[in-house]
Amino acid sequence: RWVLNLQCKGSRNFLSALRRAVEVDFRDKDKHKSQGLYLLTTGIPDQETHTVSAYLAEVCRGFDLQLHVRLFSAGEDVGSNRIMPARYANPTETALAFKEIVQAANGSFHWFGEAGIFESDDISLIVSEMEKAKNYSQKCAFLVESLKQRS
Repeated sequence: RWVLNLQCKGSRNFLSALRRAVEVDFRDKDKHKSQGLYLLTTGIPDQETHTVSAYLAEVCRGFDLQLHVRLFSAGEDVGSNRIMPARYANPTETALAFKEIVQAANGSFHWFGEAGIFESDDISLIVSEMEKAKNYSQKCAFLVESLKQRS
């Protein structure tokens, strides 16, 4: 259900927007099987990471709510025509902060830019599954080979 578009209007007051979304859209949480929030962002929230994480951990504890973050890194240019945010972090620091926030909210994290995908929970999960399949395949091949040698 897509119902709310919260824009921070020149700031990254993420906590305020998040509170608004939770208070408005999740009042009737018992009527919904699962709820998710998707944050499309280009920078770090104005609030400290631990504050946002603590709030999300508390909110998510009550029902099945997940925060999924999509971070787009366009570069580090803060020109004269852009508003300097209240809190600044380089792209790597921003990604680390959102990974912590997402972990508190049982969600997923994807970081991409003009050059492509930098990090993606979905891709990491697929690679992990491929590694498991490769390991099982090698073990099976070893088992078949050892059975052949015994006979």
